[in-house]
Amino acid sequence: MMTERPRLTPAMADVRRAIRENLSDLTPDAVVLVALSGGPDSLALAAGLAFEAPRAGLLAGAVIVDHGLQEGSDVVANNAAEQARALGLDPVVIRRVKVVAASGPEADARSARYEALQTVASELSAVAVLLGHTLDDQAETVLLGLTRGSGATSLAGMSEVNGIYRRPLLGIRRAETVAACEDQGLSVWNDPHNHDSSYTRVRIRNEVMPVLENQLGPGVAEALARTAEQLKQDAEVLDALVAEIMPTVMIPVLGESGPPLRATLETSVLEGLAPALLNRVIRRSALDVFGVSLSAVHTNSIARLVSDWHGQGELHVPGIRVERQGAQLVLTASSSTPTEA
Repeated sequence: MMTERPRLTPAMADVRRAIRENLSDLTPDAVVLVALSGGPDSLALAAGLAFEAPRAGLLAGAVIVDHGLQEGSDVVANNAAEQARALGLDPVVIRRVKVVAASGPEADARSARYEALQTVASELSAVAVLLGHTLDDQAETVLLGLTRGSGATSLAGMSEVNGIYRRPLLGIRRAETVAACEDQGLSVWNDPHNHDSSYTRVRIRNEVMPVLENQLGPGVAEALARTAEQLKQDAEVLDALVAEIMPTVMIPVLGESGPPLRATLETSVLEGLAPALLNRVIRRSALDVFGVSLSAVHTNSIARLVSDWHGQGELHVPGIRVERQGAQLVLTASSSTPTEA
């Protein structure tokens, strides 16, 4: 463990306060893990957790996921583990994963990472896994959603608490996590992927955001993060309304215990819904029944079978075939290529 306590600085205090507030609902002896990459955000988070956990009676450990995508990734993982142990975190687990090509490099790595985090959390009976996303990450997420024409749910950004996953640093700027690491003498690993302009998020971070700050003045990141919070509040209300509507619009499928998966929606109810609710009902049906997250384009295509019905034929969206059958909207599992109606 680290024997010399560093002088408390504003950056360290801000990180610790954010963690303390985020974990205030947990009971003593609960196991909390930090997802540690060795970068400044997760390392500052790990140091803050190591300080706050004993004072709250919590048991704090770390999990390092080695994706094996870069040469020397095992060295990076071992170095991160050594720092975690020096901070006093225990247990410290390195989990090596195989990234399977499916949806793209970023998405595939993320899927493998979260699967590993979930597995380790289950093995250690952890009630929370802390992620090092900062206010800057939140702002980039909102801006990325805007460029893709995403709906309000996507623009609401990342949640501070989502199941076992917690993001205490969503109100902390990236510059503060860097400063917190420097103030504590922590050795930071800088991921080369964070400078690879082939990734859209990297271009937003390194090229777009600086231009916005330069042209519009400071505070752009904070404004985007505030927008995410406001949209999150709106989305929570709309999602609660949709939860009440779903039993009235979804027609149960009786006598079928296996595939093909099918969802049948009553159009007489759908036609009376405001577009914001109609689109959410469609997205909720696709996600709950088929495990498919529909884009805004595909959602709007399906909605037109309700709001602009003039006898058009079936359409295909990823994993689902959709058709209007009289007073019913029928969604059936399909592997067909998406086409527009």
